[in-house]
Amino acid sequence: MLSTLIWAPLVGAALICLPQLPPSRTRSISLVVASFTLLWTIAIILQFDPSSAALQLCESIPWIAQLGLSYELGVDGLSLPLIAICSLLTWVSIYSTDSNINRSRLYFALMLLLQSAVAGAFLAQNLLLFFFFYELELIPLYLLIAIWGGAKRGYAATKFLIYTAVSGILLLAAFFGLSLLSGFSSFDYDVLRSQTLPIATQLILLVTLIVGFGIKIPIVPLHTWLPDAHVEAPTQASVLLAGVLLKLGTYGLLRFGLGLFPDAWQIVAPWLAVLAVVNVLHGSFVAISQTDMKKIVAYSSVGHMGYVILAIAAATPLSLLGSVVQMVSHGLISGLLFLLVGVVYSKTGTRDVTVLQGLLNPERGLPLVGSLMVMGAMASAGIPGMVGFIAEFIVYRGSFPVFPIQTLLCMVGTALTAVYFLILINRTFFGRLPDSLANLPRVRWQDRMPSIVVTLFIIALGLQPNWMVRWSEATTTALGDTMHRSIAAETSPSIVRRQVAYEKAIQHSTPADSISALDP
Repeated sequence: MLSTLIWAPLVGAALICLPQLPPSRTRSISLVVASFTLLWTIAIILQFDPSSAALQLCESIPWIAQLGLSYELGVDGLSLPLIAICSLLTWVSIYSTDSNINRSRLYFALMLLLQSAVAGAFLAQNLLLFFFFYELELIPLYLLIAIWGGAKRGYAATKFLIYTAVSGILLLAAFFGLSLLSGFSSFDYDVLRSQTLPIATQLILLVTLIVGFGIKIPIVPLHTWLPDAHVEAPTQASVLLAGVLLKLGTYGLLRFGLGLFPDAWQIVAPWLAVLAVVNVLHGSFVAISQTDMKKIVAYSSVGHMGYVILAIAAATPLSLLGSVVQMVSHGLISGLLFLLVGVVYSKTGTRDVTVLQGLLNPERGLPLVGSLMVMGAMASAGIPGMVGFIAEFIVYRGSFPVFPIQTLLCMVGTALTAVYFLILINRTFFGRLPDSLANLPRVRWQDRMPSIVVTLFIIALGLQPNWMVRWSEATTTALGDTMHRSIAAETSPSIVRRQVAYEKAIQHSTPADSISALDP
């Protein structure tokens, strides 16, 4: 059943590439495939047992036994929400694309190939299979930026390619090192979790993974490729890049960093928490200084991924739940903001906040776009009633007992988020609409519908967080308990202090209690 999420987009991409198919039909076929995949994802959600922490709907097919490579798929509370976001945002991206886009056959085929690769990475339970899909997503996104990007698309695409290639090399080195040094001939995740390598060896492998996944997240200072890629990428590619692809990095930290090396994780966790603070504050302060709407949202992504890093570093059951919820929240909010920035650019021809003004004008401006932008900004700033508040609340409550200073510093980032989005909205949507921007073209339903759908999800999950957190609670609790047992076996003073903090976190902020307190 899970294979359908991988193979359906691939089959759709192959159909689109058939020479007999008229180019005018490519969008329709892509939309049908994306809709089918979204419905299939809903069917998987309905079959998923949220009370179980184990992998579900597993598929296993032997492949290349000599290399330890097998076709192992499974879904749990870590991957299911991300699969749902991937399917939703792919549908949104395809729906919002014009059918007459240049080289439409290749464009829509690449979009479906990208969906297939990301779904495969989230579902893979074999380290080499994960690496295969992780590298496969590089190709379609590189081409989407290089062919349909802006004026500096060549530079941005090449930079993205180099950074992602380095990320892949580091991950492959860590995976092979783990398999060879542990003496296993298999790359299956469950097999490698039982390794008992010396702590020094684990640290080397874990740091290699953190740097590799840190490029994808991205962790400052490995982030410089992201703003360039966002600015030059077409709108739909930016939606998928921010909403889905960045999550491969944080998912990798959860699944392979914390999951494979819980003993070494407790040593690097304080340093990772510091990097989380750097991400949040750097992304926020740089966003304040930007004038390009896309760059503001791009640096906002850098900052908000810092919250995920903090939660994973804390590794309490509640903070791990918060990391998954924050990934879902950021995927929805960043996807909405990039969609709206794309509409503004297509109608006005600019993203410069020093030029734009008065777009909320109800008669001649873009009032619906402005209203949705205000709601997206409110969600990003953590206003109650929206999913951003739920995510940040869980992250802070789960992380504070372990890293109180770092958590308080990250809270400053929430306030700074409100600052740079207030600046953006005040400059762009309020004031007098310039005559040069008067009587802007009407926003089509093709542009309205995706943004409205995503906004409804942001509000619905903010008002009913249990719809979202119930998928992940059992899995993150089990993962947090594993970390708790690992720390309990240590005797060094610093780790003993963290053990006390973990005890308090588990005693006073269980996931069920925290979420029930948020229910209206």
